[in-house]
Amino acid sequence: MGGGRWRRVLSGVWRSVAVWAVSTVTMLALAGLLPDFQLQSDTGDSATRIALTAGAGAAVFGLLSSLVWPLLVRLLLLVPALVLGLLVFFLNGSLLLIALRINPSGRGEAAPETAVVVAAVMSAVASATGAALAVRDDDAYRRRLYRLADRRRRASGQAGPSSPGTVFLQLDGVGHDVLTDAVRKGVMPTVAGWLGVVRDAGPRPATDPAAPHTGERTPPGTAPGPAPRATHRLTPWRTDWSSQTGASQLGILHGTNHDVPAFRWYEKDSREVMVCNRPSSAAELQRRAVAHTGDEGLLTFDGASRGNLFGGGAEQLALVLSVAARRGRGNRSRAGYFAYFSDPANAVRTAMSFVADVGREIGQSTRARLRKQRPRVGRGGLYPFIRAFATVVERDVVVASVIGDMLAGRTAVYADLVAYDEVAHHSGPRGRDAEKVLARLDRSLALVAKVAEHAPRPYRIVVLSDHGQSPGETFLTRYGLSLGNLVRAGCGLPVPRKVRRTHSGAEARAAVRAALRRPVEEGAEQHRPPASRRSEPLVLASGNLGLVSFPDVPHRMSREEIDARHPALLTTLANHPGIGFLLVRSEEHGGLVLGAHGAEVPLDALDDDPGPLADFGPGAADAVRRTHSFPHTADIMVNSWYEPAEGEVLAFEEQIGSHGGLGGAQGRPFLLSPLTLSAPVEDGADLVGAEQVHHVLRRWLRESLGPQVPQTEGRGNRRAA
Repeated sequence: MGGGRWRRVLSGVWRSVAVWAVSTVTMLALAGLLPDFQLQSDTGDSATRIALTAGAGAAVFGLLSSLVWPLLVRLLLLVPALVLGLLVFFLNGSLLLIALRINPSGRGEAAPETAVVVAAVMSAVASATGAALAVRDDDAYRRRLYRLADRRRRASGQAGPSSPGTVFLQLDGVGHDVLTDAVRKGVMPTVAGWLGVVRDAGPRPATDPAAPHTGERTPPGTAPGPAPRATHRLTPWRTDWSSQTGASQLGILHGTNHDVPAFRWYEKDSREVMVCNRPSSAAELQRRAVAHTGDEGLLTFDGASRGNLFGGGAEQLALVLSVAARRGRGNRSRAGYFAYFSDPANAVRTAMSFVADVGREIGQSTRARLRKQRPRVGRGGLYPFIRAFATVVERDVVVASVIGDMLAGRTAVYADLVAYDEVAHHSGPRGRDAEKVLARLDRSLALVAKVAEHAPRPYRIVVLSDHGQSPGETFLTRYGLSLGNLVRAGCGLPVPRKVRRTHSGAEARAAVRAALRRPVEEGAEQHRPPASRRSEPLVLASGNLGLVSFPDVPHRMSREEIDARHPALLTTLANHPGIGFLLVRSEEHGGLVLGAHGAEVPLDALDDDPGPLADFGPGAADAVRRTHSFPHTADIMVNSWYEPAEGEVLAFEEQIGSHGGLGGAQGRPFLLSPLTLSAPVEDGADLVGAEQVHHVLRRWLRESLGPQVPQTEGRGNRRAA
């Protein structure tokens, strides 16, 4: 055995002994602090005997954590992920109780609730000690990565490929402008380094935001250093009308988002409400996409899908919603949980971070309420736990899965990190809370980049987003009634008394009476039109996009049919100050956009006369025309008001950062790609739609791997040679 190997063995032994010693001291300290935890008999023991008891207990606990914990996690894979995260503490406490019971010294006992605390503290301290000792050894981390990579290569029986692999990391909901602002403020130093941007004390010039910038503050008497060399380019792209993860990710991974008009919509032929983040709906959307394109997806060539709504044709799946509804061996979406939680240190660290983030959210929401911050939405109930799952558990598991894929040398990996999107919905897209999440996501990007240096093949890291978020208060907060109640009032249907007293509700009721040529009077629910008894409208919200459907009519109703049944409805909606425009089908004009003050523009005329779409920017007309062609477009598509100067919209859901329709930053995500890959589009051209992004990503895979990746779509799952 060479000298280098002896040093590595001795270094490993030294770290193990040090971790055991620190764990022993921790156990002794906890025994002194916690009344229900003792390491001595009732009659008392010598200090030496107590120390030996603690040492034996720490050793047995560490051994059980290494051998038994992975088996426990595998048995609990069917437990919901959120419940599994909460069970970590109790499972760890059970292991400690077992360790005390089989302790060779015959000493030691703890109350069950105390065992949970002791086990959590000991696991955290052991993990921190091991990490600290590894940091002291400059090569420890690098050697560990090499060992993991080498172990995976031996298991596969293949040497690492020489061609580059590609990792696609999706930062859910991070808009292009939010990213550039975070880079300029120094919130995301990893991304700043890739772009060759240094921290700027002043406003960014109105040039390409990806260009290197040298406006850095320097200490007095110090010459400014050169800006770092850029390795990536930043490209904005434009979403479809449905600016949400379901439509964007389906288009990116599977090459089509045809017939996805919103996040949730009603399908008259099946009489079902489709919801993009429902497992059964995600599975059906993926099936339709594969049938539509004749191709399994972007990741069919030795790919992995992590934390996504859809699989993209990958064989390796973890936390993928479209397979979560499957039973039996076909459901591999939970495999990532086992890979991560099988390490008790990971489990305890994530569980403690989970609890800390729950506390952080409660503190942040309390501070916003005390300061009477506006706009603001409710953040109580289960939301703190939902947020912590997205910002901690999902992030940790997905990043660990990506690292495992890179060390295994997989060709293409696509992963979604949802933390920012979840927080920005309730705290605002540019709020301090969301900014802190961006900083933590940047550290995850840095970790992935570090691992790439030790992977068995070179990797190109592409970062992108699926949509942005637009700020603004909710429709309900501003007008005192929901879109659903406004539609009911416009149909002459009963609404709550509180809604009738609002200005919007009173106007809607007056419009109904005028349309029915009835006298204006208070009360009198009998004034609703008789036809309304046939069907009540179904109103669904997707951010600032609303969909109104009449379930009893088997086809998409025309404007003429809606007017005949509810003569005041379209006028009430189009003239409401919180609504930007409507899309309906017209028997005379085909598609028709309606706006305030009687504005009516056929879809074919929008290029010459954008009418109500004028404020929504370039591409709005094409997006609306495309959605009009979908088979399951709602009877009435409602897009909220949009204020271009502030970029604000009015969400039909309880969100102060929203997305799903047209208007503002929600429709302007980004694509951050290495300069070694070809430019996404030619100079001066726009990157429009998730389907075009799919073709760009597929082209990049071909550039990395050559003719192995087919240029034309085709069925089948292809493994790397």
